[in-house]
Amino acid sequence: MSLEIQDNEVDIVIAALQPNLTALFEAWRPFFSRFHIIVVKDPDLAEELQIPSGFDLKVYTKSDIGVLGATSIDFSGHSCRYFGYLVSRKKYVISIDHNCLPAKDNGGLTVDAVSQHMSNLKTPATPKFFNTLYDPFREGADFVRGYPFSWRDGVECMLSCGLWLHNADYDPMTHVVKRNQRNTAYVDAVMTVPYGVMMPMSGINVAFNREVLGPVMAPALRLRKEGKHRWDTLEDVWNGMCAKVVCDSLGYGVKTGLPYVIRSDAEAGEALESLKEWEGVKVMDAVHPFFKSLELSGNATTVEDCIKELTSIVRKELGPKNAIFAKAVDAMEEWTKLWKSHGIHSA
Repeated sequence: MSLEIQDNEVDIVIAALQPNLTALFEAWRPFFSRFHIIVVKDPDLAEELQIPSGFDLKVYTKSDIGVLGATSIDFSGHSCRYFGYLVSRKKYVISIDHNCLPAKDNGGLTVDAVSQHMSNLKTPATPKFFNTLYDPFREGADFVRGYPFSWRDGVECMLSCGLWLHNADYDPMTHVVKRNQRNTAYVDAVMTVPYGVMMPMSGINVAFNREVLGPVMAPALRLRKEGKHRWDTLEDVWNGMCAKVVCDSLGYGVKTGLPYVIRSDAEAGEALESLKEWEGVKVMDAVHPFFKSLELSGNATTVEDCIKELTSIVRKELGPKNAIFAKAVDAMEEWTKLWKSHGIHSA
């Protein structure tokens, strides 16, 4: 297995929700400059983007998104990055939020998030049996005594969920209570999320195998009062749960942990008291037990098969409970069509 990263196998996707991206690109220059970058401008953003020179990048705007024609998918806000997933032609996609900068590890060294994500994706995951030394394929680690030898080959990892320091990714109510709390704990670990276990994937810092998971990486679920802040969205959480179900069903793996990024304070000072009745609380109360008990049939042998079966079950079981689930199904079905017509080709 080769861990060498080829320049032509990675796209960096940045969702531009603010016009000035100078600090972002300068901070990431040592790690991003060798790769192709896709910048998707929020269609609701009127100002011109400010991006320093010296990068291999392409900017997509509202007019580019409009080429898709009439669609039930809303690409505004954080969801605009999914358009970047669609137009990418690389095997792997790494997406980092516009308000995130490189972190430093416990030794004071700047973290290369690209290399760590690629290491996670290019080494096997171990979802069948939990290894108490975490990722056995990291340097200096291995399988512990008692780990079944027949499972030590692991499975292909398709999704790498990175973490963040400083401004935590809380829901609105927790932000209200802990508005001054910052995440300062850099945990030097990567672990596989076990089969059957759900997790709240965050789009802040994520990477995936686009060739395999692309059809399920869709901006499907949107809250009625969704805004431009991470704390009032659930599109990435829903997306992650759908991707995890697909990976579990097809025998793929998902990792979480390293790499870390530093998330800015831009949202931390917002007045959030008005969001104490956040719709996401009720949504997650319905979503978690549904996904926890969900098991796709053995007839679903491809990602597309899994999506078709998953959307059918969601429409039947969750659709009657809340209209946003029916709309999420519509968006997922629309996304599979768009993927076949616009996104299926790779470099």
